[in-house]
Amino acid sequence: MTMLAIILFEGEATGFACAPGETVLAAMQRAGARPVPVGCRGGGCGVCRVQVIDGDYRAGPMSRAHVSLADRARGLLACRVYPLSNLTLRPARRQTVQP
Repeated sequence: MTMLAIILFEGEATGFACAPGETVLAAMQRAGARPVPVGCRGGGCGVCRVQVIDGDYRAGPMSRAHVSLADRARGLLACRVYPLSNLTLRPARRQTVQP
């Protein structure tokens, strides 16, 4: 039996469903929600950064230019997050690289 995960962004009253194998970003777009901006949808641009506050997930590959291994504790890309349970998320700011 497969179950839908419910995705809730911190401070929002309602969440949206995410199907098994679906990314948070794809589910967000399907539901018409807009808590984070949408970019390339493939983990390469770093625009859809989120923090996972609660819940279990699997993370797909992301560009190291936008999310280093150390950054993974602070922020992931919604286009590469696959929920394994209900998730509570927080939009995260895109970090810029200083020259």
